[in-house]
Amino acid sequence: MKELKYQFSKREVTYYLDAEFSYLANLVDRNNAVLILDENVAGCHKEKLEGWKTIVIPPGEAYKQQSTVDSIILQLINLGADRKTFLVGFGGGVVTDMTGYVASVYMRGVKFGFVPTTLLSMVDASIGGKNGVDVGIYKNLVGTINQPQFILFDYSLLKTLPEAEWINGCAEMIKHGCIKDAGLFQLLEENNLSAIQSNAALFASIIGRNVTIKSDVVKNDEFENGERRLLNFGHTLAHAIENNYQLSHGHAVSIGMVVAATISETINRFNAADKARLIKVLQQYQLPVQFSYDKEKAFETLVMDKKRAGNAMNYVLLKTIGEAEVKQIELEKLKQLI
Repeated sequence: MKELKYQFSKREVTYYLDAEFSYLANLVDRNNAVLILDENVAGCHKEKLEGWKTIVIPPGEAYKQQSTVDSIILQLINLGADRKTFLVGFGGGVVTDMTGYVASVYMRGVKFGFVPTTLLSMVDASIGGKNGVDVGIYKNLVGTINQPQFILFDYSLLKTLPEAEWINGCAEMIKHGCIKDAGLFQLLEENNLSAIQSNAALFASIIGRNVTIKSDVVKNDEFENGERRLLNFGHTLAHAIENNYQLSHGHAVSIGMVVAATISETINRFNAADKARLIKVLQQYQLPVQFSYDKEKAFETLVMDKKRAGNAMNYVLLKTIGEAEVKQIELEKLKQLI
């Protein structure tokens, strides 16, 4: 097990990399903790849950809504949870997002930590302190920025992960390479999903690299006033089509990255050969690079994005592989570009 510590504005977060789920008992008091998880995780890991208090919710992005949060809070009340109760989000990004949100507002705040169970959650969703829920089709419109006490990474949990969810997580790894780490992008370029899955040392290295990239960015700009916006590469359009078309997050981000790379060609003189490299590596990890969507409908959703600034959108564009920047694009122009 390897420990990484990051000091954010309000607390230090410890990452336990390549750990085991059983180590959770060393981090929290079983008698004073409640695990929040979905039905899929509950079904896959029954033996790990013995002796723990749990709240089980329906799986999927469709349930990442305030009504589910209200249900969790009612169950916490029934369990007698108080300000000393420790919440643990045991699951993918939907579960960790909602657990952090509940912990931020229940009794005006209780402590919490995460045990991510998906690749997407390990490399992205559980890191950075963003917690919240969707409002209808609008992604993550309500929430908080509040850091967990810890994130415990047990890679063996991924053994039960469907192949589609592995692919889902690859989009965020490719994104990190695009915006911050040309070396990571090349490493992904030189491998494929099966190679990563079959090489424990390579897998651990890639996870650690992604954790470090995102944590460094968040540490420098926790409340998204500057550099943290780069993490939204591919996400502006992704959020506009993801819930409208019931796409997985990784698929939507993949499509969004191709569109952002195309806009980067037009506005930022991004190299066409680098765009071709991006498309090739996305296809290599079985991610979509084309999608037919209703432009008007997508734009209507897009203008409600949190990254909008008046009549313009803060859009993440590539300068080259490994380097990105945020540029304001007027909404009317953006409508034509997408």
